[in-house]
Amino acid sequence: MRFRGRARTGAPPVDAAPPPAEPEGPPPVLVIDALGRKCPIPIIMLAERIREVPVGQVVAVLADDAAARTDIPAWCRMKSQDFVREETLQQGGWGFHIRRTY
Repeated sequence: MRFRGRARTGAPPVDAAPPPAEPEGPPPVLVIDALGRKCPIPIIMLAERIREVPVGQVVAVLADDAAARTDIPAWCRMKSQDFVREETLQQGGWGFHIRRTY
């Protein structure tokens, strides 16, 4: 039986963070900086500006309000937009990538 806190010799610790991943997918055509703003402001900013992005292209929303982690994917489902991914930003907060579908 192996205990959670123990690691085998030569094996990385169980709670070790994975190496940083390379960015996936196409780069965003538009980046909306909503850092320092509380929800629903990042959603409002996204809704107002997504029409600036051609259909099929990606927009990124930068936000540091924890509510954005659930609100932005929910908005994408409600508005039939593709939620591509979420990435953690070095300066704190997250980058949310959304592909415009219509």
